[in-house]
Amino acid sequence: MATNNPEPASLNTDGVRISNRYNSGRIPEACSLSRRSQLPPDETRADVTAAVEDLLNSLSNKFAGVSSEIFAKMDEMSRRLDNLEASLQENKAKDGGSSQ
Repeated sequence: MATNNPEPASLNTDGVRISNRYNSGRIPEACSLSRRSQLPPDETRADVTAAVEDLLNSLSNKFAGVSSEIFAKMDEMSRRLDNLEASLQENKAKDGGSSQ
């Protein structure tokens, strides 16, 4: 006779209750904190520090790239506006000289 009771849950290495119905009681290595909990605190802290430093360096490099792109575009816009202003001044001088 079949029952509607869910499969019994099991405990992972950290003592966290995991339902067998969803993942057979195993947490993928990428999601598991058990590896970190087995490391000495100094090694864990060093791993986290290295990860944060890598992230900050990556963000800093991306920010520097975006900043240089923005400044390059602003310089191009400034050059184009200067050319437009000079062209308008030229046309104004031509129109003013021919109407006299």
